[in-house]
Amino acid sequence: MPVIAPWSAARPAQLPSQRGDTDDAMAAGTTVDHLTETYRAHYRSLLGLAALLLDDTASCEDVVQEAFIRVHSARGRVRDPEKTLAYLRQTVVNLSRSALRRRILGLKLLSKPMPDMASAEEGAYDLLERDELIKAMRGLQRRQREVLVLRYFADMTEAQVAETLGISLGSVKAYGSRGIAALRVAMEAPA
Repeated sequence: MPVIAPWSAARPAQLPSQRGDTDDAMAAGTTVDHLTETYRAHYRSLLGLAALLLDDTASCEDVVQEAFIRVHSARGRVRDPEKTLAYLRQTVVNLSRSALRRRILGLKLLSKPMPDMASAEEGAYDLLERDELIKAMRGLQRRQREVLVLRYFADMTEAQVAETLGISLGSVKAYGSRGIAALRVAMEAPA
């Protein structure tokens, strides 16, 4: 079926003039000529209606064109030729809603962006730092290492560390302080 481009009507619509012709047209539905003339005359208003519901011109034009095609296919159901424009308008609204639903569904199905991840170089640098930290931790006294591991890696309070190791709170603070100082020296030393 050829697509009818909108343009102003060169001649007025040929509507049935006699009573018998009107009955025949109503029984058969709206005529192709009447539908085409209605579409041409109201194309801009139909496009404006679609523009109120959609955001881009191409989608609006597609919706209006599809509305014409659908009403053309179902013109036998349009019993009153005066309601042709109403059918076109309602079809434009329905197709616009469908287009919006498809867009919303598409947005929901889009993959979510990946969280900011470290680059490979950063990951390698982190591994080197971790290896250096582990090597420096192995160089600490046993009690300093235990206090730092429980305090900072196991996320215990000083009181919990003291209870776990069976030493006083003051000893935990002293071992922790000395252990951190030793780690600073070990980490800053050239390898």
